[in-house]
Amino acid sequence: MSDEVLSRWAPAGETVHYGPLDEQVVEYWHGGSRGLIAFVHGGFWRAAFDRAHVRPLCNDLAARGFTVAAVEYRRASPGVPGWPATFDDLDAALAALPGELPLVVAGHSAGGHLALWAGSRTPRVAGVLALAPVADLGTAFREDLDEGAVRDFLGGSPEEHPERYAAADPMRLPVPARTVLIHGDADDEVPPAQSRAYAKATGARLVELPGAGHYAVIDPKSAEWPTVVAELESLFG
Repeated sequence: MSDEVLSRWAPAGETVHYGPLDEQVVEYWHGGSRGLIAFVHGGFWRAAFDRAHVRPLCNDLAARGFTVAAVEYRRASPGVPGWPATFDDLDAALAALPGELPLVVAGHSAGGHLALWAGSRTPRVAGVLALAPVADLGTAFREDLDEGAVRDFLGGSPEEHPERYAAADPMRLPVPARTVLIHGDADDEVPPAQSRAYAKATGARLVELPGAGHYAVIDPKSAEWPTVVAELESLFG
């Protein structure tokens, strides 16, 4: 499956601020009472990528009876790391979500990393769905994913900022309850070895999708999408 979903138009939701800055917003689709899904978009934590590319999946999930909240947040820009603003924003956004429905945090790629991070520290979360996540920041730094994405995000190497990596790396944090990872074995942007290592270290459930690339797991038109939906639904069960 190609990356066509990144530019596919889909209706926007209702935008609500959780802070004073332009990036501090959550976009809601009020689909129903089956549960609340907080979805964290990817883009290697870089400011160049925002939540617009997850609107197709948010609309699809809302049509299935879920209320969906696409979380926007401050991201790394040239010379300005994401640390600690990205984490502060995610904490604030989740704290501002309505509390009536059970909550699952989901995310893709770098957003999958943030979903794992949030799930490890937010008692309200009933489950975490991490789609093609960057689940091991130390390895991602050493492998230079997306030409220095982790360095730009955390402001340096593990040796330069050990405390940041200790606080941010899912491999060093408690595993969230009821965690599912889904990763295509043909992903050439975030290696599936990231999810395999995390699942082995933590006991989290890993679903590997044969032949699937990086974007199939967020594309409602893909053959893999029903698997994503089924795993998501199971976290509310």
